[in-house]
Amino acid sequence: MDNADNTFTLIAKTSAGLEQVLADELTSLGATDVSLMTRAVSFTADKRLMYKANYCVRTALRILKPLASFKARDEDVLYDQVRQIDWSQLMDTDKTLAIDAVVSGKHFTHSQYIALKTKDAIVDQFRDKTGSRPSVNLTNPDLRINLHIYNDQCSLLLDSSGESLHKRGYRVVVDKAPINEVLAAGLVLLSGWKADSHFVDCMCGSGTIPIEAAMIAMNIPGGYYREWYGFQRWNDFDEELWKEVVSEASDQIRDFDFDIIASDRSAKAIDIARENVRKARLHKDIQLFRKPMEQLVPPEGGGIMIINPPYGERLEEENLNALYTIIGNTLKHNFKGYKAWVISSDMTALKLIGLKPSKKIPVFNGPLDCRFLSFDIFDGSMKEKKTREAGEKG
Repeated sequence: MDNADNTFTLIAKTSAGLEQVLADELTSLGATDVSLMTRAVSFTADKRLMYKANYCVRTALRILKPLASFKARDEDVLYDQVRQIDWSQLMDTDKTLAIDAVVSGKHFTHSQYIALKTKDAIVDQFRDKTGSRPSVNLTNPDLRINLHIYNDQCSLLLDSSGESLHKRGYRVVVDKAPINEVLAAGLVLLSGWKADSHFVDCMCGSGTIPIEAAMIAMNIPGGYYREWYGFQRWNDFDEELWKEVVSEASDQIRDFDFDIIASDRSAKAIDIARENVRKARLHKDIQLFRKPMEQLVPPEGGGIMIINPPYGERLEEENLNALYTIIGNTLKHNFKGYKAWVISSDMTALKLIGLKPSKKIPVFNGPLDCRFLSFDIFDGSMKEKKTREAGEKG
């Protein structure tokens, strides 16, 4: 599993569309051999970087450590191969385990049954060797094992994260259809915002996007609010090294000089956002307002605006068309000097914004195929801008 120099391969899982953002994050932390995969990034790390990636990265869902790979075309071969691994190196009989199986191809079709066979192979090995066996805990295991099977190619990986990394720990309550924290952070990073201007979300819902923006602006690690990680229950957990990683990351937290504005027309949404902002201890850094988008006056000096408006799944078509028309009109009139970003799965409604996007980035919000569109809202007409730019060049 580990090389002589104590480095090993890790696989960080993410949402479709965020692979390059995640790769950039990992590279900035010191990862090497960084390679894009489908909804994942592989990289070379040591134990310190594995801890650091779990704690600091914003766009990873899980960080997996490959354990073994082999070929199997039926459940008996799978059982035998899993049983050949010395599981006593990884856990004791008083620890709990869970198997997450994903299968595709012609040989295996039932992921739950395959997870059961894998679990049997592990606990049977312990029972034969020691007379006792570890038990299963599906919700909060000491060792979470991932099994991926494609046709006859099987891979076993250890989940170093435990719970999905999108569960930051600051979200007390959510409004309907909340955006997940990893996607919210990914959108802020995709926007290119460098925390050097104001940030506005005028359809903030539960407050996830502005909270992630504040964490990015102040360099608060993605895992800052979390209670624990999977690797803390591994046999080789190094507590001193972990404390060093946390301490070094905490030393990098900084102040932020611009405004972060979060607003929503819904009183319930603002109440929820306020609770989450307080849990994240960012109530002095994020300004919350209850008002519709068209009534919000953003701070002067320009900046970035990101909104996640309702899609077709949450509003009937007539209301949706009216909403996107209002978004377009409000951008043109109120947000001059801003770069505005809108994510939606409704391609027809997006056209009703009535502005030409300068960028279109495909991303997924859960199962929904979305576009993340950028609109440059110029101060004055496009003709005036071109004339001004031509004058500056001359």
